[in-house]
Amino acid sequence: MMESQRQSIADEEGSSPLLRPNNDIETEGGDGDSHGSSATIVVVLSTLVAVLGSYVFGCAIGFSSPAQYGILDDLGLSLAQYSLFGSIMTIGAMLGAITSGKIADFFGRKVTMGFAELFTIGGWLAIVFSKSAWTLDTGRLLKGFGIGLLSYVVPVYIAEITPKNLRGAFTAVNQLMICCGSSVMFLVGNVFTWRTLAWIGAIPCLLQLVGLFFIPESPRWLAKMGQWDDSKAALQRLRGDSADISEEAAEIREYTQSLGQLSNSRMIDLFQRKYAHSLTVGVGLMVLQQFGGVNAIAYYASSIFSSAGFSSRAGTTAMVFIQVPMTLLGVLLMDKSGRRLLLLVSAAGTCLGCFLIGLSFLLQDLQIWKSSPLLALGGVLVFTGSFSLGMGGIPWVIMSEIFPINVKGLAGSLVTVVNWFGTWIISYSFNFVMQWSSEGTFFIFSVVCGFTIIFVAKLVPETKGHICWDKLKLAEVGVTNVVWMERVDAIESSLQSEIRG
Repeated sequence: MMESQRQSIADEEGSSPLLRPNNDIETEGGDGDSHGSSATIVVVLSTLVAVLGSYVFGCAIGFSSPAQYGILDDLGLSLAQYSLFGSIMTIGAMLGAITSGKIADFFGRKVTMGFAELFTIGGWLAIVFSKSAWTLDTGRLLKGFGIGLLSYVVPVYIAEITPKNLRGAFTAVNQLMICCGSSVMFLVGNVFTWRTLAWIGAIPCLLQLVGLFFIPESPRWLAKMGQWDDSKAALQRLRGDSADISEEAAEIREYTQSLGQLSNSRMIDLFQRKYAHSLTVGVGLMVLQQFGGVNAIAYYASSIFSSAGFSSRAGTTAMVFIQVPMTLLGVLLMDKSGRRLLLLVSAAGTCLGCFLIGLSFLLQDLQIWKSSPLLALGGVLVFTGSFSLGMGGIPWVIMSEIFPINVKGLAGSLVTVVNWFGTWIISYSFNFVMQWSSEGTFFIFSVVCGFTIIFVAKLVPETKGHICWDKLKLAEVGVTNVVWMERVDAIESSLQSEIRG
């Protein structure tokens, strides 16, 4: 943590994001202490509507595991064809991710969520009426594009409307709902056919489309678009009719005007030295998250249990009873124990879980221990619970906190593309790599999870109770307000004192 803070201070020639202590006034949109105490009904309702998109995301991920054997039997797909079906969603998601930041910045957060749901509904319907592999793949591709948009815009929207002291927990609900969506698919898939399962997956898409008509747009996005009156009205609605929003509204306006003096950011701008640390952390966490094996287990849990000699129905049901409570625990601990500690514990658990799964396959091959299927179950449950605790949701929370608002859209698109590209590699190649070596596959995942521990310990900053704020070189763009410059000095002095201490 100290190393990352030292890097921020040393990078004075750029405008690297600074992490500000709790007692400072919010400058990136006004989540200061005076208005960061509690959540109103509107904030809660808006969050619930937004995370329906996360639930849709989870349903899409959880569909392929329980549907695998039914689709293989009904449509006569080969293993290679089903691997394509399981992974092609990530191609659509990458396309959605590439455009997610720009679409969300141009059309707004609400419109982007609604646009995404139109694609997911179309995708589910295509799967329901599929008679061949190509219509099945088309539906999966459409769903992918929709959830590619949702995977970025949902956490960003929630982070922008919630008070600072609740931001981490509310944003982590995104991961909780992904978990709930996949869990429902695992459970329901044990009872219903894959076509009925697809119908069930379309229901939350329709619910979110309706709900979007009843929630406000992000006041920060409205301010960025110059819609000051609408921004203030949305902020008042979010904070409550009796809340004094004058200070927060003024700070949003002042900060947005400062950003307006900057030139439009391009993708190449992200690779400047001043954003190097944020980009390393954001991209690094996503790469390690995916190559740690999460989507191999999520997409093909039934196949893994069957290969290990354990009941796929019992195994996936046990996963549900582990991942939902552990995800909820992670949400509750998010703003209490901090991001880094949860990430470290989570990464250590996933490392152990993958090692146990690999060990069970090794013992099975050597025919040393007849109870090795139970070891595989234990490994999957340890991995699932540990991942749900931190590695599932926290990288997205950190992504929304470490990038300054002037490049947040571009950075979000890049990080999300990296995440989905990693998902595609794992989800497509997993079945083939398992044929090469079941134990070797999970030992590799274990090594990646072990490296994640080192990465988090050395590079990832603690963002609990802090906000990402970019200095923006205010004087260089004509912002000479003494109060703003004094805040910059106070932040740097505070961080330097912490390092010396």
